[in-house]
Amino acid sequence: MDLKSKIDTTRLPKHVAIIMDGNGRWAQNRGEARVFGHQHGVESVRQVATTAAELGIRYLTLYAFSTENWKRPQYEVDALMDLLVHTLSEELETLMKNNIRLRAIGDLSGLKADCYNQLMQTMEHTSKNERMDLVLALNYSGRWELVEAARKIAVEVSNGTLKSDNITSEIIDMHLSTAGMPEPELLIRTGGENRVSNFLLWQIAYSELYFTQVYWPDFRDKDLYEAIINFQSRERRFGMISEQINQAFDK
Repeated sequence: MDLKSKIDTTRLPKHVAIIMDGNGRWAQNRGEARVFGHQHGVESVRQVATTAAELGIRYLTLYAFSTENWKRPQYEVDALMDLLVHTLSEELETLMKNNIRLRAIGDLSGLKADCYNQLMQTMEHTSKNERMDLVLALNYSGRWELVEAARKIAVEVSNGTLKSDNITSEIIDMHLSTAGMPEPELLIRTGGENRVSNFLLWQIAYSELYFTQVYWPDFRDKDLYEAIINFQSRERRFGMISEQINQAFDK
């Protein structure tokens, strides 16, 4: 039995988030510059996005560039921005063919002008697609997002459109960059590191975490299948006990 056939398509996570780690180490292990790994990671993005769409996953969020990544050597940052521009242009046909809508979260105003413009163009071209939302986290960090949400809420309290007593978790959800999207049920991190690295800190409160040793440039559809099969083997209790979960399913 192949891996895909082991997946219960009635219990797919609606939203999968991925920290695409290991590009640089993959390249260095081959005696190449780190940028070489990022270039090869594009094929993984293509395969994982199309596979997720074919399975029926509704949202796929990829951690493409964090606010902390600006600290990397300038040549690597420049190469990443150039690669993003090129990839967005080259992959438009793939997105349209697979009916995938491109979205982005993060401080997009901080991107280079050519990168920002290409991103806006690609999002506009794909805006009517409905099969899956591919969300790129660009110039993003979870703490930045929470600070931005707090600022927006503070403004509303200050101008009287929101009372402080009425601030709830739902209100915070509405002010996040992921507003309107379900929280990720599954968070995958490649590359062998076991941390969340400031990614979707609010949203992953109840996410199932899956860590793999596979470097991102080697991550393929079979690796996504394995992550989903592992996810489906877990009991998600949300603070309850097994008996309560079973009773809920029996009703």
